[in-house]
Amino acid sequence: MLRAIGWLTAAGIPYIGPGAAVMQLCYDKRAATDRARAAGIDTPADVTSFPMVIKPRRGCDSIGVRLAQSGPIPADHLAQEVVAGTEITVAVLHETVGVPLRIELPPGAIYSFARKYLLRPRRVPIVDKQVQKAALRIATLFGVNWAARIDFIRADDRLVFLECDVAPLVGAGSAFSDSLAAAGMPRAEQLRRLILAA
Repeated sequence: MLRAIGWLTAAGIPYIGPGAAVMQLCYDKRAATDRARAAGIDTPADVTSFPMVIKPRRGCDSIGVRLAQSGPIPADHLAQEVVAGTEITVAVLHETVGVPLRIELPPGAIYSFARKYLLRPRRVPIVDKQVQKAALRIATLFGVNWAARIDFIRADDRLVFLECDVAPLVGAGSAFSDSLAAAGMPRAEQLRRLILAA
């Protein structure tokens, strides 16, 4: 998708979706993590000892994210601390922040691509103003100009930023849609803003 958006941008062809620059930033996990850290936002620490979470440097939707107990770390991957806590996701659409959704995962499970889209766990709306404030801050910091789904882990007193997906699944029943619906934005209004305000 990043390549397609790059081509459209270079050719001056209008489209509905994120800008090429914000997609480039957010889908480079090293660049996104570094920018968040520089702004004082808590992120998982880089580590060299096991256990660790290994994730591809580039990509989205938690594709390739895994918990590693041993073994080599591919050169194009990040190795980060394991943060045990509650996974939370929240939607941002043109500076409107949805209601955070708590992801009900089994203890020790990682919110992987398969769990996000194939073996989807229950998502529960929660009241967490700190998450909403952090999501808007990250969206602003990264220059989100369309829609985003921002993922965190809450571990005791830490709120740890994990990922900003600027081309999230926006269909009915998605975490993005459910987060906005829980904030009182009906589906028709979501679609209007996604299409007409792009």
